[in-house]
Amino acid sequence: MARPAALVERNLRAARHYWLTFVSGFFEPVFYLFAMGVGIGALVGSVEVDGHEIPYAVFVAPAMMATSAMNGAVYDSTGNVFYKLKHSKLYRSVLSTPLRPWDIAAGEISWALLRGLIYSAAFLLVAAVAGFIPSWWALLAIPACTLIGLGFAAVGMAATTYMRSWNDMDYVQLAILPMFLFSATFYPLATYPPALQWVVQATPLYHGVDLVRALTMGDLHAGLLVHVAYLAVFSAVGLLATTRRIGKLLLT
Repeated sequence: MARPAALVERNLRAARHYWLTFVSGFFEPVFYLFAMGVGIGALVGSVEVDGHEIPYAVFVAPAMMATSAMNGAVYDSTGNVFYKLKHSKLYRSVLSTPLRPWDIAAGEISWALLRGLIYSAAFLLVAAVAGFIPSWWALLAIPACTLIGLGFAAVGMAATTYMRSWNDMDYVQLAILPMFLFSATFYPLATYPPALQWVVQATPLYHGVDLVRALTMGDLHAGLLVHVAYLAVFSAVGLLATTRRIGKLLLT
């Protein structure tokens, strides 16, 4: 991992010049947490999850944490990668060094993963201080968010290799916005019609949200392994696709 780490270090140094943009990505889910969890939560009161009544803010907080991991990973693996790939031609220069396409994929995905992890850890701290995290098992939500970030970073970078212009970035929002709104983030899965429940359960963010929610509530059970397996396969497919696409674009 020494060679991918060199690319991560390069990104870390570059981030010092756009630190405000880096930090700003953390605040969106925090704003949603307090607007929805506290504001609307005062009207909603509590919701029922697996037969237990919990405050609405406690229900929303883990969903926003999973979203933080997704956002941090997606932002870096799409816009930043597209600029380096199509405009600055950075990766052409990188390939003149000992780094190969796999190293580029691993380095960029690791950096996007790190960004998502920072957002998630900071969000967990804010939510815990606000009293929205009822269990110490929530610490396991950090590695869970790492897996979420890995999946979205890998698939996001693979999708970026197909983009032709900045206009194609709209497709990224078209993909992640519905997931953000309808992955059991703001209301339980049971509120959907049965036919739509299957659609929701097919999305990667739903699995991330349900996994993180269970961990923050201390609700550990064997069914969580299904979420872990889904996200692991999602990540593996993204890594494989990214490596192949980067190699095809830069070595031909």
